[in-house]
Amino acid sequence: MVATVYRRRLPHVRIDGAIYFVTWRVMVGQADLSVDERECTAMAIWHFDSLRYVLHAYVIMNDHVHVLLQLLPDFRLEEILRSWKSFTANQMQRNHRRQGSIWQDEYFDRVVRDDGEYDQ
Repeated sequence: MVATVYRRRLPHVRIDGAIYFVTWRVMVGQADLSVDERECTAMAIWHFDSLRYVLHAYVIMNDHVHVLLQLLPDFRLEEILRSWKSFTANQMQRNHRRQGSIWQDEYFDRVVRDDGEYDQ
């Protein structure tokens, strides 16, 4: 098992075959997500399930999103997050009259270490 680490504002650890718990938030100053915006986000998360990652679970709250996923070979978590956030932000700006940055730039991710942590 080889781990790589890269850093933006937060450190990000990558391990082949790992399951990740990922969280990202609405930008400070933006309104909470509407029901339609949550649905748009859910559709984006489901879109590449089984093609780029295996989606284990997700929950979309009023101002943040949690996802539990396992990457398929040759796909990078940062690219998947960029895709979700970019697509949903564009949709929210076009269809829901949002302006400015929708999502905070950074996200939190962690490798799920064992079954107990997965269940939690």
